[in-house]
Amino acid sequence: MRVEIDGLSVNYLELGEPEAPVILILQGWGTNLSLYKDLAAHLSAYARVLLPELPGFGETPEPPHSFNADDYADFAEHFLGAMGVKRCSLIGHSNGGRVIMKLVTREKSPFTYERLVFLDAAGVVHEKTAKQKAKAIPYKLGKRFLSLGPVKAAFPEALDDLKSRHGSADYRAASPLMRETLVKLVNEDFRPLMPLIRQPSLLIWGTADTATPLSDAKVFEELIPNAGLVEVAGAGHYSYLEQPAFVFRVLDSFFGQL
Repeated sequence: MRVEIDGLSVNYLELGEPEAPVILILQGWGTNLSLYKDLAAHLSAYARVLLPELPGFGETPEPPHSFNADDYADFAEHFLGAMGVKRCSLIGHSNGGRVIMKLVTREKSPFTYERLVFLDAAGVVHEKTAKQKAKAIPYKLGKRFLSLGPVKAAFPEALDDLKSRHGSADYRAASPLMRETLVKLVNEDFRPLMPLIRQPSLLIWGTADTATPLSDAKVFEELIPNAGLVEVAGAGHYSYLEQPAFVFRVLDSFFGQL
């Protein structure tokens, strides 16, 4: 299905009965609908499930400029409005967790958010170790040198090449605009927003997650007032894909009060 949001032709999935309580799924960085179809299909037994591909992912075009988490939250609100939704629960995987936190902590919102699920969510910025800081020094010096006007003119691709080699796999795989977006997202620490979250919040985390480690989940659990953590033993960053039967049972119990 497609709908136009903010001038973008957005690809989305909708499952379940139109009059059922709504659950909006917000995807993780670099993913597409195929990674969430089984999750959406399961939830559609008792909910109207909406799953948009966010700008820059799947079959939805890139945004007109580099986005931050607030921009993605604006997009999510506009999508909900286009779908005629005023009240819903939210599930956010990885970067989707950042978007959830922006949505539910806005002072004025036309939407009511009932229950929240954070799946291996992002949002905690880690202090760099001494080794990481030392490793970054040559990169910073090289970036400063390659940014000089004459050098940049003589070697126009050198700076982008340096950034690509220094960046993560997600960074290397992204377009220049989405690289700017990724930098904005990963450099914002969401811990100040967590105590402001008032909704019942379920944290589902793989114990072997290396992208957003279990220690992040402990931070979420400590700072969000009404949060409970369920650990998925042995699972990584896609715990809901690795152990779907277990995760689905947990979700069914959590959403049983819808």
